[in-house]
Amino acid sequence: MNEDEGMSLIVKTLTRSLFPIMVLFGAYVILHGHITPGGGFPGGVIIATGVVMMLLAYGAKKAKQIVNVNQTTILESFGALTIAVLGLLGIVLIGQFLEGVPGVGYIGTLFSGSNLAILNIGVGIKVAAGLITITYAMLELEGGH
Repeated sequence: MNEDEGMSLIVKTLTRSLFPIMVLFGAYVILHGHITPGGGFPGGVIIATGVVMMLLAYGAKKAKQIVNVNQTTILESFGALTIAVLGLLGIVLIGQFLEGVPGVGYIGTLFSGSNLAILNIGVGIKVAAGLITITYAMLELEGGH
């Protein structure tokens, strides 16, 4: 990699340190969104912000080595599929789209929100991958730098 790409050494060092923390915090917000404030959308935005931070600090080439467009397309499709399957399960089992599955979710347990935790994971993946894809598309419009 060309050392002239991206920003200064200080910014790159800070970004390298903060990136895993941001991804971990985003995953925490997604996984605990059914019992605490947060959920799939804000967690996905936090993860996407970490990737955009890498893009700004290191340049497009390095960021696309970490998360490339093919990976985001596959992840976005997986997130959409998760949401659709949960929605259809609700229709088939209860008669309403995205309705909670009976027998799942007991008060006082981690999965007390029925299938809401799984829905948050699907939404988080979809949002993170979608925002990263949008960022890469805007970057290509501007010439890829």
